Amino acid sequence: MVQHALSCHEAFLRLNDYVDRELSPAEHDAVAAHLFDCAKCASVFEFEADILADLKAKLSRIQLPPSLKDRVLEAIQRGAKAADA
Repeated sequence: MVQHALSCHEAFLRLNDYVDRELSPAEHDAVAAHLFDCAKCASVFEFEADILADLKAKLSRIQLPPSLKDRVLEAIQRGAKAADA
């Protein structure tokens, strides 16, 4: 749990998880507060968020082979069986 204002370094270390929405509510709020107060970090966040949005847009245009889903599920099942062994 984050109970203090984050430094730029602390916020930067959490930035990827913030972009991916993988922080606890307290950490999310601490990073959001830092980004509100710090123009430099807000600029870095905006840059990373833009890259992520562009990547998602490009990936959504790629046609995957129909058999890919089946192959991925089979690989996951093989991995799960190997982990159980």
